[in-house]
Amino acid sequence: MDFSTEYAGPPARGEDWPALDFAAGAPTWATLHMWMQMVGKIRLAQTPWFNHAWHVALYLTARGLTTSPIACGGRTFQIDFDFIRHQLQIQPSDGLTRMLALQARTVADFYHELLAKLAELAIGVSINATPCEVPDPVPFDRDQLHSAYDPEQARLLWRAMVQADRVLKMFRARFIGKCSPVHFFWGSFDLAVTRFSGRPASRHPGGVPHLADWIVREAYSHEVSSAGFWPGGDATPFPLFYSYAYPEPGGFSEAELDLPGAGYNAALREFVLPYDVIRQAAAPDALLLAFLERSYGAAETLGRWDRPALERGDLPLREAFAA
Repeated sequence: MDFSTEYAGPPARGEDWPALDFAAGAPTWATLHMWMQMVGKIRLAQTPWFNHAWHVALYLTARGLTTSPIACGGRTFQIDFDFIRHQLQIQPSDGLTRMLALQARTVADFYHELLAKLAELAIGVSINATPCEVPDPVPFDRDQLHSAYDPEQARLLWRAMVQADRVLKMFRARFIGKCSPVHFFWGSFDLAVTRFSGRPASRHPGGVPHLADWIVREAYSHEVSSAGFWPGGDATPFPLFYSYAYPEPGGFSEAELDLPGAGYNAALREFVLPYDVIRQAAAPDALLLAFLERSYGAAETLGRWDRPALERGDLPLREAFAA
């Protein structure tokens, strides 16, 4: 499939995808996970509920991640992670700013300072201090366990997400059915995009750690094919790209993607492709797009999605806008 008309810039080179070392980065990423949960919960507390919890996500920027504007009475504010200066910036619409240093410090210390900075800006917000979607969570105000912060490991993870975000947006552009933005979920700590078939799904069983079943069931109320980037975890200690379907159609796990390094992970119930395989490929963008398209293709074919109604054909967008 030719993606040359999908975007204006040249494809990234292999060296544009930074090397990620899970063992070296995991302590920093675990601390960031807790800090991002705090910031995400602030957005959650101040934002009307969107379908599938889309209102809680963070978004990639040229310097890190942002909440995007959040309403606060007659004002708005946003909170940004800056992985170039290694600061957390709280910026209300009245021009005042407060910053927290991103540095080695406990989650509890970060939590108390964050709430104090918000109070200085007259932003009154209350959040549930228990982390979501993690086993054995420790409330933020008591978490002395997570305290690592290596600026380089934080920066490398962000740089990898910049590349992932760029290609996931190319993949998203071909779909004209209901589709999520490309966004970062702080609960599961992954960058994701989700396509919908338009049909209701069977009732989700729930059971996500420390996440209400009704939230999970609303998130999966309709059939989806979802893909994204995850830095890894205990069961898969390496960064990876993933793709899954809910409900999973018969034969999905046996589908052949015919791509180096790609395969179905029975424990995760999703197709995975290690980040390193993408980074070391001669054409990283093309390989990742092939993984996304072929895994989605398995979901829509086996799930009998109405593909002609959900996708657009090749359209020379640059030429159309230049006319």
